[in-house]
Amino acid sequence: MLLNKKETILVVVDFQERIVPAMREGASAVAEAAKLIKGFRALGCPVLVTQQYTKGLGESVPEIKEAFGDGMEFAHIEKSAFSVMGDQGFVEELARQGKKTVVLCGIEAHVCVLQSALDMQEAGYDVFLATDAISSRKERDEKPAIKRMIQAGIVPTTVESALFELLDNDSKSETFKTISRLIR
Repeated sequence: MLLNKKETILVVVDFQERIVPAMREGASAVAEAAKLIKGFRALGCPVLVTQQYTKGLGESVPEIKEAFGDGMEFAHIEKSAFSVMGDQGFVEELARQGKKTVVLCGIEAHVCVLQSALDMQEAGYDVFLATDAISSRKERDEKPAIKRMIQAGIVPTTVESALFELLDNDSKSETFKTISRLIR
């Protein structure tokens, strides 16, 4: 199953100011998530960003906000449930977008990302996990979470792989050049 840009949405989970610094390789996960956002924007694919209890955990980190670039105001969906699907506002917005496939990234892999992936899959979405754009505080939590998602049928991918799939085999397009610059 290949990603198709007409059917795909990016969901970015909880890259927030007070929790990213505690993540193992958090800066790398944020950088990869920012590439995904920029790539999805270049491809014309929608992006949804969540924040968990913003009052306590802070806003999305600047790199995530800045990835939206000029001309698009950053917006997030506030949630209090661990799974994005536990928030009615998110569920309604995801349905409104009309996409069947989700590329998922965020933190923490073993809590919010895991529960979101499994719940979205149960709701009928095809879920791809950008394994290089997720993190947890401890590797011993992250690795079993990834394994569990894969065993449940979540498709592992990487930022580069996902973005190139979404190009629909068109290496001569301007979008290809944009994506190529992002992944260098």
